Amino acid sequence: MVFAITQEESSVYGPAFDENREAMLVFEPLVDRIDEANSAAARLLGYSRAALRAMPVSALHPDQRPALVVFTQAVLAKGQWWTHALTPRHGEGRTLRLEYAACTLAGEPARLLVTLYDLDERERRRVDREAEEHMRAGLPEWQRMERIFRDIERGNRLILRAAGEGIYGVNAEGVTTFVNPAAERMLGWRSADLVGKDMHATVHHTHAGGTHYPHHDCPIYAAFRDGAVHQVDGEVFWRKDGSCFPVEYTSTPIREGGQLLGAVIVFRDVSQRREAEDRLRSALAEVDSLRERLEQENAYLKEEIRSESHHQGIIGRSPAIEALLRQIDVVAGTDATVLVTGESGTGKELIARAIHEASRRRDRPLIRVNCAAIPRDLFESEFFGHAKGAFTGALRDRVGRFELADGGTLFLDEVGEIPLDLQGKLLRVLQERQFERVGEERTRAVDVRLIAATNRDLKEEVRRGRFREDLYFRLNVFPVASAPLRERREDVPLIAQHFLRAAARRLNRSDLRLTEADARRLARYDWPGNVRELENVIERAAILAERGRLRFDLPESRGSGLPQPAPERPADLGRPLTEEERRARARSEIEAALHLSGGRVFGAGGAAELLGLKPTTLRSRMKVLGIGPT
Repeated sequence: MVFAITQEESSVYGPAFDENREAMLVFEPLVDRIDEANSAAARLLGYSRAALRAMPVSALHPDQRPALVVFTQAVLAKGQWWTHALTPRHGEGRTLRLEYAACTLAGEPARLLVTLYDLDERERRRVDREAEEHMRAGLPEWQRMERIFRDIERGNRLILRAAGEGIYGVNAEGVTTFVNPAAERMLGWRSADLVGKDMHATVHHTHAGGTHYPHHDCPIYAAFRDGAVHQVDGEVFWRKDGSCFPVEYTSTPIREGGQLLGAVIVFRDVSQRREAEDRLRSALAEVDSLRERLEQENAYLKEEIRSESHHQGIIGRSPAIEALLRQIDVVAGTDATVLVTGESGTGKELIARAIHEASRRRDRPLIRVNCAAIPRDLFESEFFGHAKGAFTGALRDRVGRFELADGGTLFLDEVGEIPLDLQGKLLRVLQERQFERVGEERTRAVDVRLIAATNRDLKEEVRRGRFREDLYFRLNVFPVASAPLRERREDVPLIAQHFLRAAARRLNRSDLRLTEADARRLARYDWPGNVRELENVIERAAILAERGRLRFDLPESRGSGLPQPAPERPADLGRPLTEEERRARARSEIEAALHLSGGRVFGAGGAAELLGLKPTTLRSRMKVLGIGPT
């Protein structure tokens, strides 16, 4: 390729730059630009001067940006520098071995004058010079050169011996010329047994399935016929003992003066990798089988639960329960938002599940969120999800509860515990049915039916400024009240019998019976912990039962130390409790639970468990009401 200097290509650096026999470039490192190139550089690099001037410095050195930065910074810092670390890409695609010597140019912007020396050309000159000197030196120098070549050959043999992969060579007739020790170990043959023989006929003659492998199909021999590198995986080599092993290999042609002389084959035994892949495939197949079986079992169990449990476990025949079931049947067929209110332990989640199972969304999930258990700084992430890197600890994308419930029902338990400043974001999602993950700008649409539950008086919370009024009205579309056990005492024996059957199954006790006297005694108790407390009492009585007779540990059997019951609701049932009446009732329920638990707040059978509250929440309420530890 010839590059002639035209009038337009003359540079501002003058003839000394343009016509210099050494290849020279001018870099502007701060903007990654080649400012100028002379004709010698164009010839060396295989580009026109115009193409070089239009090229970023980094484009001339693909995948070498770190080395390029180190070199340019060294020149800028020291005024001049050189390196062999940079290997630019020739215009025809090959990599050049050059020495870069650079110095800074005066003026602004910062520029580097870089001179390029062809190391291969320099090496050829050195060899020619040494050869000429050797010829003049006579026989002693030829002997020295012979020793050098012997050392080189010995070094090559050491490299072949140290290689962990099998290596052998064949000539253009397919006859083996050398075999390294790693190949001897893998094949079970000694080098002396293989050199001079047809390698294909010795170790590559048969496919893994037992069919003959013809010479003309062998990729190893194809390398010295078509001159291309052949990389193969999925074949086998045969050992001396007649066994085979899976290999992957590369066959690279050997050329001299444009003539194909043979090929070098590098191979490795991939038996362990294949075994690992087979184990992985087997494990994945087993996982798929288990997942399919679990999905079938899940579908069966869901259908069984639906057929065996009317209204999802809501038990009772009292007027309050009958009214509740009518409300469920009315609202379940709609997508209206439902607000379930009631004391802790009255089965608000059961009501939510019954509404979901009776709705058109029953084949989609019911996602429950306990708002009281979510740390304040994780509310948004829990509800809406987050993108990877959105905050410290966000190591991957996370799907929020709204997105999980898409097409189904989202049940927000203890909705009154949501912080005030986050209630507005919840309201926006409910109104617009759209949200964004934390740290992500993409808006996602969601189709969710919302059921909320609380044991707080949200009207009072709104009045005190602790709950948004607009969110309250958005949640209170269809209110459902869950009556406490003391207001439906006739249901207590039915619920107790249900819990007793479950406890008997768990304990493998078939002799447990609930007598009429037991039922009357249970119905007389006020159950401040409601259904949850009743379940715990039944399970404890089943554990303590002797000869089938249940032993109930109720406060009424503990003497005069029993806390006084809460004041009865005013005769005018339409009037809500006053604040003083509400506090008195709360105090009485907590004191009864503490008495029943022996003064324990935490742990199994503690007052917090009986009341269905978090221990920290119960401690807080005790402090507000002035109740000390018993």
